[in-house]
Amino acid sequence: MTDKAILTCALTGVLTDPAQHPVPVTVEEMAAEARRAFEAGAAIMHVHFRDQRPGMGRLPTWDAGVAKAIADAIRAACPGVIFNMSTGVIGPDLSGPLACLESVRPEMAALNAGSLNYLKLRRGGQWAWPPMLFDNPVPKIEKFITAMNALGVLPECECFDTGIVRSVAMFAEKGMLPEPPHVSLVMGVASGMPAKASWLPLLIEELPPRAEWQAIVIGRDEVWS
Repeated sequence: MTDKAILTCALTGVLTDPAQHPVPVTVEEMAAEARRAFEAGAAIMHVHFRDQRPGMGRLPTWDAGVAKAIADAIRAACPGVIFNMSTGVIGPDLSGPLACLESVRPEMAALNAGSLNYLKLRRGGQWAWPPMLFDNPVPKIEKFITAMNALGVLPECECFDTGIVRSVAMFAEKGMLPEPPHVSLVMGVASGMPAKASWLPLLIEELPPRAEWQAIVIGRDEVWS
């Protein structure tokens, strides 16, 4: 195997609470941690935008001005880095992520390629959050692809379960994705595909021909106390 391995650093996660895990959530923190990852060999920064001012909690933001400030700071700290932004949003209103795509003009962006019942249990059997549907129907996916194509942004297909992997193969066959397709196998979400090494060859077998892929694994010490 002669292909180079490319490392991606996801700086914060979408809902990670800095009170529980010391993730960077301000512009300055995110730029500093991106630089550390860049110096350690990460070529891609996968970014969930945060606006961690008082009262903002730990939720992501779709403020295009905040997104651009974060992107500008990371690019200044990491010359030549490949910027990859999250676009995940629940519901049909895509105005926030589309505005951020326009503002940031990332080299890559996440394309959540299918729907998932997003579930997590706390210790003791209580829901970590109310059960929710991370809805990504085909019309929503097509809108994101159209916007990314118009801006010259490379879609990176995020796959949380096996059916989503197989759907990406159909999207590629239909001509919806640029060649070669880029795929992220997100393993370890409690209600998605498990983070087991034995699954990886099976998932790779279902990818479109010539697909470029990476694996993302939820940490085993993920805690929702």
